[in-house]
Amino acid sequence: MDKTWMTKSRLSVEYEQGVREFLEFAFSNTMSNQILCPCRRCVNSVLLTRDEVYEHLIIHGILKLYKNWYEHGEQPPSSSNANIEQHDDLPSHVNANEVLEDGFAMSDDNMRDETTSPASSPGDLNNETGQFFKLLEDANKELYPGCARFTKLTFIVRLYHIKCLSGWSNKSLDLLLALLKEALPEGETLPESFYELKKIVKDLGLDYKKIDACPNDCMLYWKEAAHDEICKVCGASRWKQMQKDLRNEVSSSAEKEKKIPEKVLRHFPLVPRLQRLFMSSKLAPLMIWHDQDRVKDGFIRHPADSTTWKDFDAKHMLFSSDRRNVRLGLATDGFNPFGTMSVSYSTWSIILTVYNLPPWMCMKQPNFILSLLIPGPRGPGNDIDVYLQPLIDELKNLWELGVSTYDAHTNQIFQMKAALLWTISDFPGYAMLSG
Repeated sequence: MDKTWMTKSRLSVEYEQGVREFLEFAFSNTMSNQILCPCRRCVNSVLLTRDEVYEHLIIHGILKLYKNWYEHGEQPPSSSNANIEQHDDLPSHVNANEVLEDGFAMSDDNMRDETTSPASSPGDLNNETGQFFKLLEDANKELYPGCARFTKLTFIVRLYHIKCLSGWSNKSLDLLLALLKEALPEGETLPESFYELKKIVKDLGLDYKKIDACPNDCMLYWKEAAHDEICKVCGASRWKQMQKDLRNEVSSSAEKEKKIPEKVLRHFPLVPRLQRLFMSSKLAPLMIWHDQDRVKDGFIRHPADSTTWKDFDAKHMLFSSDRRNVRLGLATDGFNPFGTMSVSYSTWSIILTVYNLPPWMCMKQPNFILSLLIPGPRGPGNDIDVYLQPLIDELKNLWELGVSTYDAHTNQIFQMKAALLWTISDFPGYAMLSG
């Protein structure tokens, strides 16, 4: 089959026709109503229906290296070179630009042009901005002089991914790095140790903060209560109870090291994600689209056309005077992470969306900001406000003080503020958010 469509734009007629031909071929070679999805998100690891695969391939695009459709009925070539090429489409393959896209809310097109640092002096940039441009530098730096297959960041992310999947110890990776530095040509750019490698990976911004919570949803062990061990409201222990015989065998110091919290809230900081939206010279101009490029003809095409938005601007003129200030919507709902109805479990996510962006971007998955992941096994109910505290703390700071942010469009530092305009939820979620 002609596979040139795989390199075409996802908006082209050739690409859409190619997707339909691929689906015809794939489902003609299976008796099931599901196939492995070869999109850039699923990487041939998730079974989906025909309509779902079509949607994923149109939205996310197909794996460009998946030239031989061996997972969908095509016979794999017998040569060893073909086998090596196939391996790059396995889920263990990690593309550095895709990781940066997830961590910094940037598309491939944006990443392609973001290769230079800003004109501002390093002293003028905050830590987050400095980390971003350092990552861009690593993403385009050769692993060693003349290496065409790997950049420094691609190789580091790939190596770290293998470590996590295979359960390597930190010491084993230290030894491997030392061996690779000896084996690679002079001028290689590998870090000296796992500690240095982990610092680079951490700068991707994909980490989160763990905040222990009362098992009865009474309080968070946070700020002044960070070192408490008993809930101030219900008196429940912060820690899971160890088995009695095990507790008798270990000393008090060892027991303290083995303590495991009953419940843990995952908090993904909001401020760095908002700052990164302004770091891209492609995304930064779109953060003022709602004011500069929006058609203002009286028809409602964007939330900025609504009466609520206009009334808010009229009441808070200092905030609305800088069109770069961010307007947010908050969505929440529960889901079963185990994917089966036979297990009763409910995890709640708090997701934010940025309404400064055009309507065809603000509802796209890369621009959704996961803020909180509230653990189960049951929904938080009216106690959701206990878990919202870290986010509310950030929102209050963004509303009252703002944060220093680099704007790549104007090459300036400005004080970014943000406001939460709406919440989006079904009626059970609406009742919870309303107390």
